[in-house]
Amino acid sequence: MESGITNSHFHDDNLLITVMNLFAASTETTSTTLRWGLLLMAKYPKIQDEVQELRRVIGDRQMQVADRKNLPFTDAVIHETQRLSSIAPTALPHKTTRDITFQGHFIEKGTTVFPLLTSVLHDPSEWERPHSFYPAHFLDKEKKFVKRDAFIPFSAGRRICLGESLARMELFLFFTTLLQRFRFTPAPGVSEDELDLTPAVGITLSPSPHKLCAVSRM
Repeated sequence: MESGITNSHFHDDNLLITVMNLFAASTETTSTTLRWGLLLMAKYPKIQDEVQELRRVIGDRQMQVADRKNLPFTDAVIHETQRLSSIAPTALPHKTTRDITFQGHFIEKGTTVFPLLTSVLHDPSEWERPHSFYPAHFLDKEKKFVKRDAFIPFSAGRRICLGESLARMELFLFFTTLLQRFRFTPAPGVSEDELDLTPAVGITLSPSPHKLCAVSRM
């Protein structure tokens, strides 16, 4: 290496593999969240209509990450999709760094624990309607976007998901671009009420098999 340092992790090969891991890990989770988002838009057409703030603000031009701050309702819908779907109900395994008593249970230092993110994302003491699709969870009285401490789909602490910023960017750009160009409806002969929100359990919690129609807005 030019610096003469031979035992460092900061080199081109490690950088390449790290970037590849970030994109590979986000492919399944981002696509699953988008599938939930489109299913929820088809099931709740009035909310989908409100997302069309993006056409009033952006028009037909290409979406940009900087547009997020001007689209509070759309941002709230994306966050609420992540909260309700809770596609990764448990975080990656952690180990306790010291002896601790948690909710009356003694946990010894070095114990492997799996944080249950769903217990926070669906906590009735944190959310007004924990088991309903309610974008107002992330809006104040002036309809401005607000962050919530209990919103932790990417986990929390020093082992929070490394790809959070990438995933947030991807979700915003993909979701808004799709809703800018298409209206999503149930398949012919299927009503909104018949769209099933029961998750299919796999690597993540995915929507059950379903069909949607994408109707061009252009």
